[in-house]
Amino acid sequence: MATFCEGFTLFALPSGQCGETGGLLGIEPGPEDDSVIVTDSGRTVTVYKVSDQKPLGSWTVKQGQVVTSPAVYNSKTGEYVLVYDHKVLRLWKDEDANLEKTFKATLSAEVYRIHTLPNTETVVLFRRGAVRPLDVLLEAPQQEIKNVISEEEVIRWSDFFLEDQTSFVVFVAEKSSAHLVYVQNLNSHSMCTYKIECRGVEDGLHNFTASLRDKMICLTTLSSSGCIFDILIPVNQKVPDNQCLPKSLVMKFPKSDNSVVVTAVKVLNEAHVVVLSTPQTQHSTAKGYLHIWNVKFQTLQSSKELLGGNSGQLWCYADKLYVPHRKTLTVIPYRSEPSSLAVVLGKQKQAKPTEGSPAFSAVDWNVMLYGHQDPDQMHPATAEPEPRRSVRRMKSPSPKHHLETNTDQLLQLVKTATHDSIEEELRQFLSCIHVPDGQLILTLVTTELLNRCKSASDFYPQSSLVQLVQTHGLSHSLCPELLAFALEKRDYCLLQLCLQHFPDIPEAVTCACLKAFLSVTDAILEDANVDQGSVASFIDPAEISPDVGKRSIVLQNGFVPTVFDEDSMDIQLTSRKLVNIGESVPSCPVGLKKAALLNEILHSSYSEVFILPYLKDISAHQIVLFLQYLHYLFEKCTASMNTELPGKHSPTVNQILDWISLLLDAHFMVLVMLPEVKWLLATLYKSVGFQVKLCSELGKMEGTLKEFYKNRQKNKDTGLYSIEVIELF
Repeated sequence: MATFCEGFTLFALPSGQCGETGGLLGIEPGPEDDSVIVTDSGRTVTVYKVSDQKPLGSWTVKQGQVVTSPAVYNSKTGEYVLVYDHKVLRLWKDEDANLEKTFKATLSAEVYRIHTLPNTETVVLFRRGAVRPLDVLLEAPQQEIKNVISEEEVIRWSDFFLEDQTSFVVFVAEKSSAHLVYVQNLNSHSMCTYKIECRGVEDGLHNFTASLRDKMICLTTLSSSGCIFDILIPVNQKVPDNQCLPKSLVMKFPKSDNSVVVTAVKVLNEAHVVVLSTPQTQHSTAKGYLHIWNVKFQTLQSSKELLGGNSGQLWCYADKLYVPHRKTLTVIPYRSEPSSLAVVLGKQKQAKPTEGSPAFSAVDWNVMLYGHQDPDQMHPATAEPEPRRSVRRMKSPSPKHHLETNTDQLLQLVKTATHDSIEEELRQFLSCIHVPDGQLILTLVTTELLNRCKSASDFYPQSSLVQLVQTHGLSHSLCPELLAFALEKRDYCLLQLCLQHFPDIPEAVTCACLKAFLSVTDAILEDANVDQGSVASFIDPAEISPDVGKRSIVLQNGFVPTVFDEDSMDIQLTSRKLVNIGESVPSCPVGLKKAALLNEILHSSYSEVFILPYLKDISAHQIVLFLQYLHYLFEKCTASMNTELPGKHSPTVNQILDWISLLLDAHFMVLVMLPEVKWLLATLYKSVGFQVKLCSELGKMEGTLKEFYKNRQKNKDTGLYSIEVIELF
């Protein structure tokens, strides 16, 4: 999943630099993570601190001179490097105020681009394809530079990569509408040449970008027909020169009117690309667009409208996009994370799997519809160990038609037999069925059981339904009536198992389960067979409040005093006699079994957009009870400085905070009007304040540790044995 964040203006562009022919010469990473070097198309180089939106330094070449290559920062020497008038190099540092007094070298050939990477050597790419390290050039600036490409070829794009301690310069040259790729290995001083596949009348390729992928360089390019292609370039393999590199179609954009054209593309990660569309006419009412596309699922993830003209230029550094548009350079941060179909559809991932947790099996539609299975997918998806699966198969040597006969007999038995007979027969049947191949059979048996339950009110085979759910072969989509029936029967054991084993429960059903769990009393749950799991490992029965949901609040003149001021908060929350919330960890407002059920809700998958309307239907009293329990869990985590509670299948801090945020979003206006909730909101407010301060201090420690790591990297040779001690407190 990827999305845009709120953008901001870094600086105003000089007049004429955001039109069709204008634009910036380049943007490169600065000396710090939060800085960039901006080179305009005239005479000026400026270093900006992005977060502060202010310049750190600016340098200008003399009148009559023109900068011809973007300035870069050499991290090994702490110097900036610039090329003007195609052949003249300038090197300077931050403390140099006058560019004319800095080091200057005139080269014998025209420069196309200077490339550098952190902690690597800086290299110079010449217009005729030669590559030289900057240090070698500075020793003899007038050394002869031989031509690598022909006079008809023109370099369109270049970049610099480091893979397995080997440096590569890659550039694309165009010759008579054909494109060639050159890869210069700086370690072995060898160069490989490739041709990009051309099929018949080929659309023009433009705006190249590249990234490292599986020890290969993945070249991504746009075509004039609105397609994105990937071209894989080998870097450590011996291949013949002029080998043809195939293009693979990544995605084709939907056709639109001719008001905008796609002009730039950048790769965010293996699943996402960002695309810039530029209006054909450059005026104040023209609209350009910035889109993030998921190339795995061909879906549009995020979109941003850019009013006014733009130059068609796009840069991407440190999770930020830089777009010159509307006479300004706009910075647009973005967030991205590994993509999955669940995330694209809005579902959150389950918490990290614990040992012994079942692996959810997907429905095999080949087996269901056609009765066969792919050879590559013959491995079952259950969590049973392999030797046990072998034993089960040995028990069932019968042919397939015999299994079908047994299934028909079982379905007939379900319609008429007693509960005990069904349970025994089902146990024998499940012992020999292969679950991934038998999902349809399990669904049929479950549906038949539910149909009989509806027709005969005195028939409820709870243990048989539990057996079926524990096979891990069912899901909500296969049997949507099961959870609704369990809610109707108030079968908390079955509800807990379904929440554990079903990965596709809708938000409406999740909220219905939450409402049922919050409304049930501890007295009713005493007789319910609820798996308490590891709840007892972090909830001490002595901590359970004897008065569930009741707090002793002192009224002053008929109202509860406001406690949102931080100073008054310290006084209010430390008085245990007045308000019973002064413990370092508050008492648990629910019993052990109800806590185990609520923990299943915390582990459930959901989409925030879809779950909020259903949360609003839950009563304020129940929301307060759930908030009190979440606050108890949060204090338990923070008291021990752990991100998750002890034991298996315990909720994490992120899950707890996510649900607190959901409840506050759904009921905030109601909660602030309830006097008995003010103590809880105040406590949460103060807890968040403590966490913010902690994160701030950790950020300071991060800077100290980074400096320590840099010094350690510089002094790797520490002898045969050494002890290094760093004291933080």
